[in-house]
Amino acid sequence: MPGAAMFRRRAGTPPHSSAQAALRRDQGAWLLSAAALTLAPHLLTLPLWVSALSVLLLGWRASLLWQGGRTPNTYLILLIAVAAGIGVRVAFGHFFGKDPGLAFLALLLGLKLLETSSMRDIRAAILLCFFLQLGVFFDNQSLPVAGLALCASLLSIGALLSLSDPAAGTRERLRTSALLLAQGLPFMLVLFVLFPRIEGPLWGLPADAHSGMSGLSNTMAPGSISDLSLSEAIAFRADFAGIPPQPAQRYWRGPVLSVFDGTTWRAARHLEGDRPPYEPSGPRLDYRITLEAHNQRWLLALDFPAGSPDGVRYSSTFQAMYRQPLRSRTRLDLVAYPETVVGLNEHAHVLDTALRLPPDSNPRTQALAQQLAAGSTSPEDILARTLARMREIDLTYTLRPPLTGTNGVDAFLFDTRRGFCEHFASAFVFMMRAAGVPARVVTGYQGGEINPVDGSMIVRQSDAHAWAEVWLPQRGWVRVDPTALAAPGRIESGMAGALPAGEVLPLFMRPHLSWLRDLRFRWEAVSNSWNQWVLGYNPERQREFLSRLGLGELSWSTWIGVLGVMAAGLMGLLFAWALRQARAADPLDRAWAAFSARLARRGLNRRPAEGPLDYGRRLAQALPDDAAEITDITTRYANLRYRPPASPEAVRELKRRIRILKLT
Repeated sequence: MPGAAMFRRRAGTPPHSSAQAALRRDQGAWLLSAAALTLAPHLLTLPLWVSALSVLLLGWRASLLWQGGRTPNTYLILLIAVAAGIGVRVAFGHFFGKDPGLAFLALLLGLKLLETSSMRDIRAAILLCFFLQLGVFFDNQSLPVAGLALCASLLSIGALLSLSDPAAGTRERLRTSALLLAQGLPFMLVLFVLFPRIEGPLWGLPADAHSGMSGLSNTMAPGSISDLSLSEAIAFRADFAGIPPQPAQRYWRGPVLSVFDGTTWRAARHLEGDRPPYEPSGPRLDYRITLEAHNQRWLLALDFPAGSPDGVRYSSTFQAMYRQPLRSRTRLDLVAYPETVVGLNEHAHVLDTALRLPPDSNPRTQALAQQLAAGSTSPEDILARTLARMREIDLTYTLRPPLTGTNGVDAFLFDTRRGFCEHFASAFVFMMRAAGVPARVVTGYQGGEINPVDGSMIVRQSDAHAWAEVWLPQRGWVRVDPTALAAPGRIESGMAGALPAGEVLPLFMRPHLSWLRDLRFRWEAVSNSWNQWVLGYNPERQREFLSRLGLGELSWSTWIGVLGVMAAGLMGLLFAWALRQARAADPLDRAWAAFSARLARRGLNRRPAEGPLDYGRRLAQALPDDAAEITDITTRYANLRYRPPASPEAVRELKRRIRILKLT
């Protein structure tokens, strides 16, 4: 029946049953756009075959939509689904976890789009889009990813609107989608601020909860740090209360490696306590460090950390350690005393470990070290002679050192003479031990650049570094950086100033791309604000904020009550706003209401069940001199109201005719 069809259209109900409605081209465009934008950030983290198959399925569905082809046979889709499930199981070794779950959802979205032919299928596909938009934050919570997910949500809501209002245009759907997202913003803010913050990812399962985190490890072998130094990823940021330290003091301490098996250096067992094993002295540096997640306990603090921050412990190797592995971005206020004397009364077993070498390892280096030690008067003399000899060898600092065999130190000092910081540190410590002086390797980061936009110091993975410590009887553990012998610019200017001429630099280190570095500084300043104020809103910051509001510590029942009251208040405000918009939003209704009110003042009120055409005929009989104008107005209104859409120009013309109507 025409009347029933019109009622369904006005009520927003699709004109056909959900089981029979076919996917129209405009609906398909919205749906495929939402799916493509949803999948885009996942393609960088999913296995290559999963990404390729997802794109292939999406392209297949787009081709069918634009060419008007039929959807594939159900059995073919089922066969692809089974094969995809087997592939996920083989690729990940299990089904339960973040990574296989996201991979399977991405494939299911493509398969669901292939069989989409009803309203129910469309809604199911959009629901999968929403799940994947949430899942993208499992791997990356940066500002660009948040913006991309927001745009994908906007398109997904637009796809839903294409079902409920097929006559609406693209601009109208985008506007309505944005309005719906804006209405959810107050609820999002209330939940963000008040909902109890929980440390760590809720979605993580033991198999892969913290996979993919990069950074230093507690071992060092040739090539381990040079590979890491190719990464421009941020390791951490630091904001100093006063003037930042000079480059020569920017040694951020990581794992201390004392055990050597001939190829790889490893950390020895160490003790931990609530206080550092030294008495801080000298100038003090106060700073706030924001560490990216690296799934280890070390805090990469400046030499030498002190103070009593919550959750921080101190190792016997002078590291600042956190109470648990850093599996999310962590911000701490720390203190450093760079000129502190450490290790004067070192334990005998620590010094013994710092002298051990594997038997028959690197014989040429051992012979050289014993030659340097012969006739020396003190460990300081041995240190000076060793550094002088390494300087004479004319070693070269390079990002691409050649491979070495079993006796890697011998090959570096006597054959290739080319290496990165781990080669310099390893060779120097080996020589000192062979000469009878306790020594060990320290890994961490050296340097850091000041962002001129926000003033924070940025330390990247490319600043990863290895240096040495030697133990001297009257001075304790003393830092020695043998890399500076071949590349003194490494300490003052970073890696770019230390590499030999002609060696290819990483992209952002190239001198002619200074404009690109400036852009990166600006973007990183914005990202830092996002990290500090949004991602950094942890339980401690939440407690501080609520304490300032006078709420303090809240029980679960109080939390639920506060959230309930806030949600109810927001719902009431939105409901009142919606009622006001319903009364004032439609210019066509406002024009008709003004016309009816004007006639009512002449005693010609519109009856409750009287339609515009019936009302017009009655008015024409009562006011015959104005019958033509009144009939034109009522007919125009009926056509605009019941034959949508009403163009803005037609509505303006109706309002003009009502305004110029002169009743006799």
